[in-house]
Amino acid sequence: MRLILDVDLDALDGDAAAEVGRILRYWAGAAAQLPLDQAVSHDLMDSQYRAVGTFRIE
Repeated sequence: MRLILDVDLDALDGDAAAEVGRILRYWAGAAAQLPLDQAVSHDLMDSQYRAVGTFRIE
């Protein structure tokens, strides 16, 4: 299994580093609740709730 976090940095407005940090903190906190042995895919949202990438386990 692989965990892939794919963020389109060009799609981020403002401080890209701050947005990526927020996304990473959110998914790090959610990791304990994810089934890491199953394929899943989720949209990654910026702070304005626009899709800016994907989180996948495959």
